Formats: sequence, structure tokens, C-alpha cells
Amino acid sequence: MPTENLTIETDAGHTLSGALELPTGLVRGAALFAHCFTCTKSSKAAVAVSRALAREGIATLRFDFTGLGGSGGEFGRAGFATDVADLVAAAHYLMERFPGDILLVGHSLGGAAVLAAGDDIGMDRVAAIATIGAPSDVPHVLERIEGDIDAIRSGEESEVCIGGRPFKLAGEFIERVENADLIAEVGRLRVPLLFLHSPTDAIVGIENAGALFEAAKHPKSFVSLEGADHLLLDERDAAFAATVIAGWATRYLPREPDWPMPADGVVVKTGHGKFGTEVHTATHRFVADEPKSYGGDDTGPTPYDLLLAALGTCTAMTMKLYADRKGWPFEGVTIHVTHERNHAEDCDHCMREEEGMEVQALHRRIEVLGEGLSEEQRERIIAIADKCPVHRTLEGRLHVHTESGA
Repeated sequence: MPTENLTIETDAGHTLSGALELPTGLVRGAALFAHCFTCTKSSKAAVAVSRALAREGIATLRFDFTGLGGSGGEFGRAGFATDVADLVAAAHYLMERFPGDILLVGHSLGGAAVLAAGDDIGMDRVAAIATIGAPSDVPHVLERIEGDIDAIRSGEESEVCIGGRPFKLAGEFIERVENADLIAEVGRLRVPLLFLHSPTDAIVGIENAGALFEAAKHPKSFVSLEGADHLLLDERDAAFAATVIAGWATRYLPREPDWPMPADGVVVKTGHGKFGTEVHTATHRFVADEPKSYGGDDTGPTPYDLLLAALGTCTAMTMKLYADRKGWPFEGVTIHVTHERNHAEDCDHCMREEEGMEVQALHRRIEVLGEGLSEEQRERIIAIADKCPVHRTLEGRLHVHTESGA
């Protein structure tokens, strides 16, 4: 997916380092992802969920909390209140850039932070909130710290170990963590909530999800991440959580086109990335792209894929319609269509309408399925392939007219 690196100014005077995952096509909503305790915006869960949401048309911002990753400030003096303030700053950036309500997603302590940040962001702009492995008791994170917490609490700054990494903490950090009352915050929320949690989470027990779910008001949902670890280190677990959240979010960030669907024909509009383009028909929408080898993001078929697909699908439909009308034991076709750019070099009898006109070709290989078909029936079904409307259009005298539109 196209990724835009950016920075966000905080009221504390330092910047937060962010990465905005953009849909290849058009943006229909925005989301904010908060990473786990002492992680960064580059954690597997952060990347997987953000990109899954972007594939659904939801621009998703993941960022580093104060003092972590590429963000400024002191982690050791930040604490939970600073995480919430960081979320508010990031949310305001999103709301200024994208219209409509935003989705909040948080992992572990980041999940607790998005639950606590709703009121400060403004609940009239929060569409829904989803959490992964969130603790119901914020001071729970102190249990993961290896060091003299009592000494830090009394005012002595000290080095500790969290997840195998050294950090310096001050009493301010401990105080801000211990003063958080998350259950009360959740009870006040009036937005759709989704809690994802693993029953085998060895860091934040499943009882935390139970407490959050009980405190929450409807609409609320719970999804079990059976077999997953707390950090979602297995890419399959991260991908599953991402897919669930993306699917759930579409209910609250509905897919609405940015312009009226065309009554006829096709409308295309430039999206994001180098080649991303969104295609709208009267009843469908999808993305066209180029492969990564061409500098694209490979998030959709290429223009030539669509051309070949037009011929192949029209051929298959025409053949099926013909065989069905005849009442023959037809079981379908498999059609392989390829494109040859320099057909004239291999075709001695090819004629050109104009001197120097490039001659190209489409090659179509058809396998007719149906053990009960006779050889004559197979030949007649193959012959009807040349009668398909798209085939006739491509081989006819086709003119393309271009005009400027307002």
C-alpha cells in the first residue's frame, strides 16, 4: 500500500513520527492505530492492521508514542496520560485532513489508550473503537517492569527493563499510570466497540477482555484470537485480527462513493500511489494498479489485465449461453488470454490500415469442459467464441473520441 511518512506536532513541544497507510484507490474513511506498550508503529500488528484497513479504503495512521521509535520527548516521564494526549494530537491531524468520523484501533496498552481518549478527541467524531489484547486495569503494565518501582514512586529516577529493553523512568510516569480508571472510561463510551483477545495471552489475561466487555454498552462485540500470543508475532494471527477489524469497521465507515455512480459506462479516478486508480461502474467499484516491478503497489489488475479479462469473460459467457440454449452437457470453459505487442514481426500476411501502424494480437486458448459433449458440439462451442460482443468490438473499426470535461 502507498505509505506517507509524516510528523505531528504535540502541545508538549515535540513531534510524533507517523506513517499514513493510504488506499490505492479513493479514501472513504480514516483510522488511527495505537501500538502496544514500548512497541513502535512498525510492530507486526500495527503494520498488518493499518494496511488491511487501507485495502478497505480506510486511510490509517500509525505513529510512535512519545519517546519511542522516531518520536521526540521523554518516554520515562510520559506515562498513560501522555499516550492519551498523543492520540488526541494524532486524531486531530486526521480529522483536519479527512472529513467524517474516524475509527480508533489500539493494541495492548494502546488499546487502553484509545478507550480513554474518546472523550478528549470528541465522541461526535469517533465512529467506533476496536482493541487487541487491551488491559482493563492500566496499572497492570507496571507488572511488566523489572526494576525498583517503589524507589521510582518516591521520586528517584531509575533505569528499568521492559521486554528486555532498558528505559529510564521517573516518578511522574508511575503516577500517571496508576491514576487511570479505564473501566469507568469504557462505561461512559457510547460508540460501537470491538474487543479482540487471545484466551492464551500470557501477558494480559483474557479476564481483562471480560471486564471491558461487561463495562461496555451496546453495540459491543468480542472476537477470540485463539492460539495467538499477546504481540501477535505470528503473521497469520496479525493478518486474522486485521481482517476482522477491517470487516467490522465497514459497518461504521460505510462505503460511499465520492461522486455519483455512472448510469452507463465506466468512471475512473486517480487514487494514491504511483498508479492506483479506482474504477466505478453503475453497480461496482474496484482498483486497478500496476505490479511492483513497474513501480506500482500490485493492489489490483493492470489495464491490460482488464482488457484481457473483458475478452475472456465475454467469450466464456457467450459460449455458456449458446451451449445452454442447445441443452448440451456443457460444464464450463477455461480460457487463457495473452497479449502480444509486436504481432506484425511474426505475421507475414498481417495488413495495416495505415503505413507504420503497430500490429498487436490477443491469443485465446480455450478448454471446453463436459465429458458428455460430442466432438461436433465442442467444435461448434469453440466457433461461437468469435461471436462474443467484445471480440467483435476489438476486431471491428473501433474509434476512441476524447473531449475535455468539467
